[in-house]
Amino acid sequence: MFETLKPQPADKILALMQMYRDDPRDNKIDLGVGVYKNAEGVTPVMRAIKTAEHKLWEEQTSKSYVGLAGDPAYSDAMIKLILADSVERANVAAAATPGGTGAVRQAFELIKMANPGARVFVSNPTWPNHISILNYLNIETVAYRYFDRETCGVDFDGMIADLKTANKGDVVLLHGCCHNPTGANLNMVQWQEVVAILNERGLIPMIDIAYQGFGDGLEEDAQGVRYVAANTPECLIAASCSKNFGIYRERTGLLMAVSQDGGAQALNQGTLAFLNRQNYSFPPDHGARLVSMILNDDALRADWAAELEETRLGMLALRQQLADELQRLTGSDRFGFLAQHRGMFSLLGTTPEMVEKMRADSGIYMVGDSRMNIAGLNEQTVPILAKAILDAGV
Repeated sequence: MFETLKPQPADKILALMQMYRDDPRDNKIDLGVGVYKNAEGVTPVMRAIKTAEHKLWEEQTSKSYVGLAGDPAYSDAMIKLILADSVERANVAAAATPGGTGAVRQAFELIKMANPGARVFVSNPTWPNHISILNYLNIETVAYRYFDRETCGVDFDGMIADLKTANKGDVVLLHGCCHNPTGANLNMVQWQEVVAILNERGLIPMIDIAYQGFGDGLEEDAQGVRYVAANTPECLIAASCSKNFGIYRERTGLLMAVSQDGGAQALNQGTLAFLNRQNYSFPPDHGARLVSMILNDDALRADWAAELEETRLGMLALRQQLADELQRLTGSDRFGFLAQHRGMFSLLGTTPEMVEKMRADSGIYMVGDSRMNIAGLNEQTVPILAKAILDAGV
């Protein structure tokens, strides 16, 4: 049997990580891996997580299974965090998943089950794993224009024109905030126009929100998601706790199915539980338990929100420093978009050849499409990156 297997394409980011590890240069800079790192290059355990873990260690009396959909307290807390009061809780079905990727995978499985002929419209570009999973499930994908390589902002006219070609029942995959890989986000006026197109054409929105709190703030980053949930007949939302709670390895995510028809909730909830059973039975609980403990404790929540805000402001400061340094070196504001982007990532919009030149000449590691992780920088390395960008001819 095994002799019939074929080699699978290597993951470009994982390959880049290995190249970085093998590079003997002391001054190399890793801007490739999509993980938050502080100025010391460490992905820290957040203070509130440490406190919650200690409390859990003292109080937990069992490691028995939770339900197929996970701990209801976790679902309730996450729904409140993301959706607030934009929709009735009774209209939301939810299931815990192994990370945001698990939520995305389960959402695609649900789409295939509910409407096998549905196409999924994805932004160009999008997180590569979106495309990989859709292809693996044999779900047809259609790219819609999103990133304008001239302005390094959103090509909104192109996006709307492409969404108008979608058929009733097709799914539109949207990034809730901090678009990965571009860092270019929709504003609220644009969110409203997108929703108008979704409703006009009978399209189903699916939102991937993995960076709430990394962009403009916890509440601000959820505004678009809340507007979609409140103003479309139904939608899917895949959420991750990896970044804003810093619990990457705990694999903590949530899939929500929102319907304005409250009578659909029981069927939707049963379907999410069924899908969990088919893929991994019971979802992991440790990270989810910590998240619910933090969100339901005023002191822990305040400490978590304060540290998250420090993280957000630190990344914004690095963005501004890089934009300012490039303006100083060039006498031009053509890199001003770096300060306008939000989240961990920005897309420089340059060629793979220039990205390779930065790696070879300056030890700057970023993904070949020119996505760079701003959180991989610190105050000392920003000038090094700025010079490398210009030396490569960007």
